[in-house]
Amino acid sequence: MAELPNTLDDAIAQAQSATQAALAAGYTRLQVELIFPELKAMPVAEKFISMFHDRGTGLKLFFTDSGIAALAKRDWGEIPHTIRSLDVAGSRQTTPVEEQVDPEDEIYVFVAPSSVEVSPVEQICNVVGERPVILLNPKLEDVATIGIGYAGRQLRQRFLDTIEPCYYLRPLDDQSAILRCYPSPWQVWYAPDGEYQLIAEEQDRPDSERLDEIFTGVLGQGAKPGLFAGLQQFLKALGR
Repeated sequence: MAELPNTLDDAIAQAQSATQAALAAGYTRLQVELIFPELKAMPVAEKFISMFHDRGTGLKLFFTDSGIAALAKRDWGEIPHTIRSLDVAGSRQTTPVEEQVDPEDEIYVFVAPSSVEVSPVEQICNVVGERPVILLNPKLEDVATIGIGYAGRQLRQRFLDTIEPCYYLRPLDDQSAILRCYPSPWQVWYAPDGEYQLIAEEQDRPDSERLDEIFTGVLGQGAKPGLFAGLQQFLKALGR
């Protein structure tokens, strides 16, 4: 059973283990999410990709734009991996997908892609075939961008639903959190007295109704209204 990590470094190490386990199980499209307020993507990415040091140039990193890619090259120093940018914002021209993918590539990591980049991310995933792709802290399901109608449903069925969420950690407030660490199921944790306890395990990510049932079962009807208010805000951000 997965345990709730105590620090960000512990969470990154846990995410690395979950990723390795999912890759070993044959998954080729993975998603890793560490959702904390004010969390910066770059430091997390730098630590996370250390697991692929032996891949050398076989690991290709994609950032959302050339400015962020340049910062990574400058701040990370000498790393053996290939760094690219998607360059889809503003008036910049997107590099053709065929030029973003090379025969010697072994694995791809997209760092914090947003819904603006969902099209090139999907195209690259389709071109690379069975080579592994990892989306690190993506924000691909912005309803304002991809829509909630037919186009949004098609995108989810065609692409987003093919991605396995091998790691997911999100505090709901200072007393509760959701964790998924492959191969463990989705877990709901609660700390009524400062020490986290596992209160539920689910095969699928719990939706708003299921979370409401879980916390009502633990806290009782009408208990701790502050938590339920926080949950409602969180559930709106869940996207499903």
